Amino acid sequence: MTTTVRIDEETRDKLKKFGHKGETYDEIINRLMNYCEELNIEELIKARWERLQEEKDEYVSLDKI
Repeated sequence: MTTTVRIDEETRDKLKKFGHKGETYDEIINRLMNYCEELNIEELIKARWERLQEEKDEYVSLDKI
């Protein structure tokens, strides 16, 4: 089943940049969603935040230099 999705022209142009020759919007979007699922973005963000919290005492504020 096909559904029409309204997007701004700017969004469409950005989406095209992620596509390969002959690839449909559906294929582009599915590939990007699969990639994001593989990356597991939430866990990456959480791990990076925890690391920053652990290291924040090691940094010197520019005001103190």
